[in-house]
Amino acid sequence: MTSILPDRLFPDTALSVAGLTSYLQELLENDRYLQLLWVAGEVSNVSEHRSGCFFTLCDPDKSAAIRCVVWTSQRQKLTQQPQKGEQLLVLGSLRVYKTRGEYQLTVFQSLPAGEGLQALRLQQLRSRLEAEGCFDPAYKRPIPAHPQIVAVVASDSSAAWGDIQRTLAQRYPGLRVLLSPTGVQGEPAAAEIVRAIARVEWDGRADVIILARGGGAAEDLACFNDERVVRAIVNCAIPIITGIGHERDESLADLAADKRAHTPTAAAQQAVPILADIYFQHKQRTIDLASAVRDRFEREEQHLQQLQNRLKRLPVTSRSLRQASRKIEVLQEKLSALNPAAVLQRGYAAVKQSDGTVIRTAEGLQLGEELTVRLRRGVLRVKIVEILDAEET
Repeated sequence: MTSILPDRLFPDTALSVAGLTSYLQELLENDRYLQLLWVAGEVSNVSEHRSGCFFTLCDPDKSAAIRCVVWTSQRQKLTQQPQKGEQLLVLGSLRVYKTRGEYQLTVFQSLPAGEGLQALRLQQLRSRLEAEGCFDPAYKRPIPAHPQIVAVVASDSSAAWGDIQRTLAQRYPGLRVLLSPTGVQGEPAAAEIVRAIARVEWDGRADVIILARGGGAAEDLACFNDERVVRAIVNCAIPIITGIGHERDESLADLAADKRAHTPTAAAQQAVPILADIYFQHKQRTIDLASAVRDRFEREEQHLQQLQNRLKRLPVTSRSLRQASRKIEVLQEKLSALNPAAVLQRGYAAVKQSDGTVIRTAEGLQLGEELTVRLRRGVLRVKIVEILDAEET
């Protein structure tokens, strides 16, 4: 039996394969949303050729895939080169190839996706802040050797705060410790840390600040890579020591701090010395000073003894010594003759006016003027009742 097919299965006109492909090409390549778009996926099937790099970008569950190509002229401009198994964020345009009936993405730029993208952004921020001098050792402030008050910026419920308290109490009993509480994880943590540092600076009592947080995953420590936190550390007038995470962790806050420790406990150790060591050092210095004084005294005493021994060995009857002795005797006689007290011993007197001027002549004296007369023993106060000429006396 012969069946009769409906006429709609045999249209008068039918598209050729080339016609259909051309239609799809025009439809896809002229779509403004497909001319330049970002696509994220996992790289697979990487193939290197002279003309370029061909690879496949697929979803993590392998449910969908798209072919991609980066032409050789564009390879050097890529931030991240395609490597099998890596997550990429690529920028490209959709192209249709008629001969194969396929479409693929022509890639102009590729960035690491997920954690890789975060690492790239962090590196870019680090480079920018480093260029501004935020990490320059020349601008770091010295940590005081003997701080009287230490401020801690940390979570008040964290193990880090407890570790810091115990360490400071053990190393420096009686030290005053201030807490400026803050969140150290999550979206609002960066702004809270900035406010906590500002509180300490406004208070003005602390000599040094410890910024601390215990260990955690990279995303938990993200707030310490925030630009706002870095600038708060750089602009703070009080020196800051960071103790963030574990030894393997390094944040931008660590790079900006005046001093960095690997853990909160280590930060507390760097903030203050051990008081018992200071007492011991002071006692040792006292002993060393007393010993130095004693040694110096003994050396000077020995030197003096040597001089005395040399003096004893000098000849008493030497010619130069006799000449010097006679000269001294002559000088002593002259000095005795010039001594005013010796003149008074011979019966003379020294007469002075009320202003202390010594009287050597009667000229200028007035009747009734009071004079002072100094004798060998005693002083007289007299008044002029008569002035006689030298001839009359």
